[in-house]
Amino acid sequence: MNTAKTAFLMAGLTVLLLLAGDALGGRSGMTMALVFACIMNMGTYWFSDKLVLRLYKAREVTPSEAPQLFRIVRELTQHQQMPMPKLFIIPQETPNAFATGRNPEHAAVAVTQGIMKLLTKEELSGVLAHELSHVKNRDILIGTIAATIAGAITFLASMARWAMIFGGLGGRDDDEGGSLGIVATVIMMILAPIAAMLIQMAISRSREYLADEGGAKMCHNPLYLANALRKLERGAEAIPLEANPETAQVTSHMFIVNPLRGKGLASLFSTHPPMEERIRRLEEIVLPQRH
Repeated sequence: MNTAKTAFLMAGLTVLLLLAGDALGGRSGMTMALVFACIMNMGTYWFSDKLVLRLYKAREVTPSEAPQLFRIVRELTQHQQMPMPKLFIIPQETPNAFATGRNPEHAAVAVTQGIMKLLTKEELSGVLAHELSHVKNRDILIGTIAATIAGAITFLASMARWAMIFGGLGGRDDDEGGSLGIVATVIMMILAPIAAMLIQMAISRSREYLADEGGAKMCHNPLYLANALRKLERGAEAIPLEANPETAQVTSHMFIVNPLRGKGLASLFSTHPPMEERIRRLEEIVLPQRH
């Protein structure tokens, strides 16, 4: 269901790009915006793993330095026939974790000092299985594609604003007429970037549900991850992530627990589903018994 939802949202984002491109920049403007967004986001796709690890001062560790961490990840990857990722520890007491890397062959999993202290071995295996599920599902690639399309829409809206400032309509030729065309362009200019961001965040939330489900299957017990999420939510609230607001905003989607809080209307722009719903879904998963 979550895979189908992601496909539906990606299709919606593509349709929005076509509509916004036609209204704001015409075919040439849409092409230019898409090329610009592709260049920016492909750079992010190839190099963001090194950048984000450096931002959080993550240190790569060896099996002798973190034997339990390596043992759990090695068991999980061998069972899934996945390459062993590089493992990093972030010197922060807030309990959290994330995975990065452009594909399973170039993946890294980072955990904080705090999560290593807080969780049991079983709960930690649930968290690590969730992160490896992100890697297996190539969520970095999916997120990059969504960000590229959303970025193109935002760039088109920005182009249209500048065009209007300097006397253009910021959209297609105004042969359909006058003030109505201008009003439609202004409405699209305001609403299209907001709609693109909402769809992008919805895609991120659907991938979190999918990683929860995949992680539950990978570690063979949904309650490992459900119990971990309960502890992580409380721990993240008690000990906030140490990062400047801009860094936290840009990287929040990577973490298993959102380091930014948002309720009500703000939750529409959240990269993570509500924690109580994630836990409820995990508790309802029934896996076949192992023999």
